[in-house]
Amino acid sequence: MKRVLIIGSGGAGKSTLARRLGDATGIEVIHLDKLHWKPNWTSPPKDEWRGIVAEALKKDEWIMDGNFGGTMEMRMGACDTIIYLDFPRAICLYRAVKRVVKYYNKTRPDMGEGCTERLDFEFLSWVWNFPKTTKPTIEERLKRLAAEKKLIRLRSPREVENFFEDLQKNKVESL
Repeated sequence: MKRVLIIGSGGAGKSTLARRLGDATGIEVIHLDKLHWKPNWTSPPKDEWRGIVAEALKKDEWIMDGNFGGTMEMRMGACDTIIYLDFPRAICLYRAVKRVVKYYNKTRPDMGEGCTERLDFEFLSWVWNFPKTTKPTIEERLKRLAAEKKLIRLRSPREVENFFEDLQKNKVESL
């Protein structure tokens, strides 16, 4: 597990998991939101964005969190492990709203500079509709990669905690 891609709905906890995994393994964490978003929620042109991602993928080790469908194929091709946070929409929506409250008018640590947290109905709608609009595409991509990538599907916060318990146990046993 040297090149880890963490995907899932907004509010699933991708950035939190990435930070925890980075702390546990010592592998650098790359938050795609931090790379993508410029001040005032401005997106770079598509070619520039693909170049930014391609440059990040050249590193020997990384933990990368985020969806961004336009670069998903290249990131899935470059990783050795995919962690898919396949949480129920109610959990994701609750966490997304909770995040807005916590960081309102501030920039989150995993976000691009100058992108203050706000109540964004378009984003909340995307979270709510993720199971029917985005998840089928992710599932199809994961089926195609099943034989060549390690896939870890976590369906609840408890499964995330179990994952970390197993990670710690395996680390101790390998010493």
